[in-house]
Amino acid sequence: MVLALTYPDAPSARRPGRSWTIRVVGHRDRTASVTCSSACAMPPRSRDLAALRRFAEAHAAAHARAAAVRPDAACSCRRQRCALHEGTRVACAGTVVLVLRHDPAVGQVWTLSEVCSACAPLMPHTRVVGRPARPADPGGPPRADSEPGGLPAPPPSVAPPRLVPGGFSAPAAGAGSPAERTTSRRRDLGRRGGRAGAGNGGG
Repeated sequence: MVLALTYPDAPSARRPGRSWTIRVVGHRDRTASVTCSSACAMPPRSRDLAALRRFAEAHAAAHARAAAVRPDAACSCRRQRCALHEGTRVACAGTVVLVLRHDPAVGQVWTLSEVCSACAPLMPHTRVVGRPARPADPGGPPRADSEPGGLPAPPPSVAPPRLVPGGFSAPAAGAGSPAERTTSRRRDLGRRGGRAGAGNGGG
C-alpha cells in the first residue's frame, strides 16, 4: 500500500538544493553524445558508446569533487515531491548530503543532488559522495597536536641551518664553521713552527 507523504515547508533561509544531470544520448545516425545540465564542454559525437559512458562517469565524479555541499541547502528530492521513494512516508530532516544516482540497468544517466539525510537512503541506486565541511568549534578543547593558543603545533623538523655572511647555509655538521677552520689552521701552523724551532735549536 502506498503511504501518504509529508512535505514540510523548508525554512525560508535555505537555498534551493542543486542538481546536475549527465546523460549519454543516442542519435539517428547511430552516434551518441554526452550532455550536462550545466554549461560544460562536452566531447563530440561518437560511435564509441563505452568511451562516452566512461567520460560521463568521470564528468559526474568531477562535479562531485568540485561541489562544496552547502549545509543550508533545501532538499532537492522534496522539490520533486519525493517521487523517487513515493511509497515511503518521510519528513525531510537531518544534514544535507550530496548523492550520486545511477541505475546500472539503464547505464546512461548520472544525477548529482543535494538532498537531506532522511531522503538519501530511500533513493534507489544512490550513494552519498559528499558531505558539508564541519566548521571549526571556537569553544571546543584544543587538539592534542595544538599549541596552548589553539594553533596547530609546527611539525617536527631538524634544527635550522646556521647562516653565514652572504646568506648561504653553514657547512654540514662535522665540517666546522669558517671561524673554527681558521682557528684550527692557526693551531696547526703554531705546532709546526714550534717543532721547526725545536729542531733548529738542537742542531
